[in-house]
Amino acid sequence: MTTLSPAPAPAPAAVTEELGAMGPLVARLGRSCRRLRGADLARPWVLDTALVAVVVLMFCLPDLLHGGVVDADGPRRFRLAFTRLPLAAMLVAQAGLVLPLLWRRRRPATAFAAVAAVFVLQWALGAALHADVALFIALYSLALHGRPRQLPWACAVMAAALALVALRVSVVVSVTDALFFLLSTATAALALGLVIRIRRAQLAALRDRADRLETERDQRSRLAAASERARVAREMHDIVGHHLSVVITLADAGACATAGAAAESGRGAEALRLIGDTGRQALGELRRVLGVLRDTDAPPAGPQLSPQPGLADLDALCHGVRAAGLDVVYRTAGRAEALDEGVQLTVYRIVQEAMTNTLKHAGAGTRVDLAIDVGADRLGIQVRDTGKTVRAGRRHDGQGLLGMRERVALYGGHLSAGPAPGGGWTVAATLELGPREGAA
Repeated sequence: MTTLSPAPAPAPAAVTEELGAMGPLVARLGRSCRRLRGADLARPWVLDTALVAVVVLMFCLPDLLHGGVVDADGPRRFRLAFTRLPLAAMLVAQAGLVLPLLWRRRRPATAFAAVAAVFVLQWALGAALHADVALFIALYSLALHGRPRQLPWACAVMAAALALVALRVSVVVSVTDALFFLLSTATAALALGLVIRIRRAQLAALRDRADRLETERDQRSRLAAASERARVAREMHDIVGHHLSVVITLADAGACATAGAAAESGRGAEALRLIGDTGRQALGELRRVLGVLRDTDAPPAGPQLSPQPGLADLDALCHGVRAAGLDVVYRTAGRAEALDEGVQLTVYRIVQEAMTNTLKHAGAGTRVDLAIDVGADRLGIQVRDTGKTVRAGRRHDGQGLLGMRERVALYGGHLSAGPAPGGGWTVAATLELGPREGAA
């Protein structure tokens, strides 16, 4: 017994070569179709007129030259099945079949109804013309450009007209064969129109989705830029507000020491030195923050490369506040060094803003208690001073409290600020650490 082995599969190299050979042809066809589509959108009447001209040349002209589908010299059964129309009647029938195709896209239902009416009248007289192909073109145009609810009645009219044709040609071929051929042709025209319509709808949906995605991308870029500007504004407020408050306080202390006895000259010199150090620190941090707004490829140098402040910098912050005349007591609990940089920066800025408000509104000799408690999934911050509480209303005038609330909200916490029991002012904040650090 002979066994048939399957044909060997084409090699991948051969398939790639074949696809590569077809690639330029497909690309050229795509470009030609796009150019034709663009020209059609600019001048739609050109394509409609060209279609009518092609139908006239291919289907109408042969009937005019030879006297119809079947001439007088044809077989007797054909002459019995079909009627030979006079030239004038043939011209009128051809015009009624072809001319409605001029508005097949603007008024597809009207064009189909006109062509179908002439078609039924022509076949009721027993005449057959090659121009009857216009009925299938009209059905295709209705499926492509018409309203979907118009298709059922159009299909019913089409079926009735084709049934009439099948009855007329029953002396030549069987009714079943005639109906099969005619209905298959009508189904092909209808299916072609629907397929092209669905394809165009899909392409339009893809273009619309691409436009929406581009718009959303631009919106996300603008929102990201706005968020970055807000972050820079908060950083600048914290940096400039704190350091300038320290500078002002130290300048006042230096002025008082200079105006006093000669024994106080040492304190004046120390105050002026701290003013210089604070100003340089503020300038370095301000340059680093504003560096994100610069459009340059040159790498920053010097102090701009220093990292963002963290909990390790709170000692220097407290030292500066003590030099300005306040008594600061700082204590921590828990593993503060294990916190990530974002949490440490948030804690530093909240403490910095609270200290700045104390410098602005508290009197000399005010005591400030700073406590930071790091737990397993929560971090607590408390800044309490013993200054005058009459300044409470003024703390809500600026953006400092709003900036602290925004920073705390980033970590799912809450912040409270208000007069402390027994006098003074308290700022307390709680940050949630577990979910965010687990996600990180």
